[in-house]
Amino acid sequence: MSSKLKKAHIVSFIALAVNFALVKTSYATDFVQFNVDVLDLEDRGNIDLNKFAMPGYIMPGTYPFKVRLNNESIGTYPITYAQSSSDENQSEVCLEPKLVNKFGLKSSILKSLIWSSNNQCLVLSSLPGLDVKGDIATESLNITVPQAYLEYRSENWEPASMWDEGIPGIMFDYNVTGQMNNSYKNDHKYYNLNGNGVIGANLEGWRLRADWQGRSNHSWGNTSSGTNGNTFDFSRIYAYTSLSSINAKLSVGENYLTSSLFDTFRYTGMSLNTDLNMLPPNLRGYAPEVTGVAATNATVIISQAGRVIYQTQVPAGPFAIQDLPSGITGQLDVEVQEQSGSVQQYQVNTANIPYLTRPGQVRYSAAIGRPTDMRHHTNGELFLTGEFSWGISNGWSVFGGSINSPNYDALALGVGRDLDSFGAISFDYTQSFARLPTESSMITGGSLRINYSKRFDEYNSQIQFAGYRFTQRNFMSMSDFLAVSGRYEDLSNSKELYTISLNKTFNDSQMSVYFNYDHQTYWNAPNSDRYSLMISKYFDIGSIKHISASLSAYRQVINHRNNDGLFFSFSIPLNSSSYLGYSLTTTRDETINQANYYNSIDNKTSYQLSAGHSNQGATASGYISHQANNAQLTANASYINNEYASFGVGVKGGVTITADGADLHRISRLGGTRLLVDTDGVEGIPVKANGPEVMSNKLGKVVIPDVNSYYKNKIKIDLNRLPDNAEVTDSVQQLTLTEGAIGYRKFVVLSGQKRMVNLKMSDGSSVPFSAQIVNNNQQETGIVDDNGLAYISGIKPNEEMFIKWNGKAQCSIRFPADLSDDSEQLTLICQNIPQ
Repeated sequence: MSSKLKKAHIVSFIALAVNFALVKTSYATDFVQFNVDVLDLEDRGNIDLNKFAMPGYIMPGTYPFKVRLNNESIGTYPITYAQSSSDENQSEVCLEPKLVNKFGLKSSILKSLIWSSNNQCLVLSSLPGLDVKGDIATESLNITVPQAYLEYRSENWEPASMWDEGIPGIMFDYNVTGQMNNSYKNDHKYYNLNGNGVIGANLEGWRLRADWQGRSNHSWGNTSSGTNGNTFDFSRIYAYTSLSSINAKLSVGENYLTSSLFDTFRYTGMSLNTDLNMLPPNLRGYAPEVTGVAATNATVIISQAGRVIYQTQVPAGPFAIQDLPSGITGQLDVEVQEQSGSVQQYQVNTANIPYLTRPGQVRYSAAIGRPTDMRHHTNGELFLTGEFSWGISNGWSVFGGSINSPNYDALALGVGRDLDSFGAISFDYTQSFARLPTESSMITGGSLRINYSKRFDEYNSQIQFAGYRFTQRNFMSMSDFLAVSGRYEDLSNSKELYTISLNKTFNDSQMSVYFNYDHQTYWNAPNSDRYSLMISKYFDIGSIKHISASLSAYRQVINHRNNDGLFFSFSIPLNSSSYLGYSLTTTRDETINQANYYNSIDNKTSYQLSAGHSNQGATASGYISHQANNAQLTANASYINNEYASFGVGVKGGVTITADGADLHRISRLGGTRLLVDTDGVEGIPVKANGPEVMSNKLGKVVIPDVNSYYKNKIKIDLNRLPDNAEVTDSVQQLTLTEGAIGYRKFVVLSGQKRMVNLKMSDGSSVPFSAQIVNNNQQETGIVDDNGLAYISGIKPNEEMFIKWNGKAQCSIRFPADLSDDSEQLTLICQNIPQ
């Protein structure tokens, strides 16, 4: 019999008593009378169940409860119940400051709270509307707090008070590719090796980073006597930290200007920028704010043209929905369904444009420093820049900024307007002032920009982005000024820029069309144009389902010369993981026809094989990708008859080292956020957060790469794939990490044999019923039944375990060195522990 089964007996008994109480309270809600004769225990006379006669009564003590706030789990905490000072038949819950801080209450509400005399328990009446209900049967504590008291939170995001800065550590991330080519025509061979990555260190909230890159080339043959070239450099060295109180990121060192108004350039200095990633995922673009008041617990439904795009439940009181996806535009229908049965209905109109800021928000950035080049040399004067964007209301936003230095200044101002059913539009104007050594007077010029966006709901289409920019001949960006000051070649000053993006979806025919056009003119260079068109469609032919076809075409006009290209593909699924297809690629210089076969072996490995014909002759190629535990691996090979053969490999991964453990791992975002998971020293535990599953190493550690910053991440252990000798009691944990953090979470894993053991006291009597068995890590490994038997997990040779009752360890047992024979039941004597 397993320990889980033994626990089930006890839970069943408790559930029986609770159910009995509920039946009785249906007839008498104020008092329940129990018949102790139904309890099969020898000492019934010492049992007083009068306190349990009150509905909802929980006996004083400390319980490991799963805490839910407004129906959302916030973790497991020890919850203490104390005897009520006013009613001997009641108990009172103690909500400690550590737990209350996890509620995400607004700062004004936190300051108004009242605590008991020892400042350890919340006075519940100091938070009006608070409701706390404990449930012994489900080991849970359900807390309801009016939403108006809480900072914003969603399913995937939680307030800054719950963010985790991670632990100290160092990292080395790398991405290395190699290619070897053999040309048959001229007997020329070469190979190249390219690499880049990040070396970093974390200390409290600071992230130190050094971006590196290198290259090695070697060639030989008839056209070369043999050349070698090797380069390596740290392209950027910097440090940054998050300032959660103002939703901003502070950076020092080498950086690139981040701006919505000015062009980017490299500099060394310091910057402070609003970090939109600190906002909830759906708050990172412009969208309206929907507010209202719910008379009761209510369901708020937001729909568009009959399609529900958002639905949530809110407690009674005022609510503010701020997390509509930024891509949602047009008229929104809001319906508030009260628990009482009444319904509120109203409309909100909106549109989307990149330069609008959500109502009430202020986005800003500031930087100071000196421009630098890739060789880490300064090549300009000290500058100061700053910009802002302010959402004045649901319709208007204003924005502006400036760059200032001794010989260059630029000032920009703009306004954005939500036009409701007519879309959204923004205007901004930038004026530059430059003083060049070769010019006697100041050079000034302006640049005007207009942006527009509109979704046509009735046609299921959208002007995704349309823009126009006119720049005067003497206008200079900071990059232009630095280039001219450095006596570089003459600049091709931009004059006019038109751009437009359109997309259309045909739901009935499962087809989508996307078109983009860019037109650029210059004051002293030929015009350039680019057109691109993409069409994709899914369809069925008889019994063959989900066939896909796509067409991409483009034309680029530079120096009055057309550069055209077209790609067409057609694929037929063979099963859920593979397909057979055909592709045609044509450019100005070459046409390639290929048959393609793609197969996904599992969720970690996939490959593609191609064969066809080009202008040069027959072609063949292959590509394989594998997501290993320690790195991402790729390999490719290609061949063109009588032309060349080539082979390439790639490896991308990292190593993370901390005081709590280390691991080799794969990585996608170099230098990014990651999580070190400790599986209690047990190897081969399958862990998953995002991406493919990974296994803990020989030391019981594993790094989960590419963890989302400022996003609630769930870490899970796959219980179906656990090793036979391992058990996990709590297989899911969650955390929210700041950018670049090395997070840490530990899972309690029981590893070892499982045996039925007969437990005896030193005087020959049985160990008391329901006594707990724990190991040296205080992990519960079993529970004693009414015959002194226990099914114990996690047994290791010569291991000592302890048996607890009456709240403390009373005696200990030790397992033999040889546990190979599991055919006989073990009998162990529990030796008394001196008290």
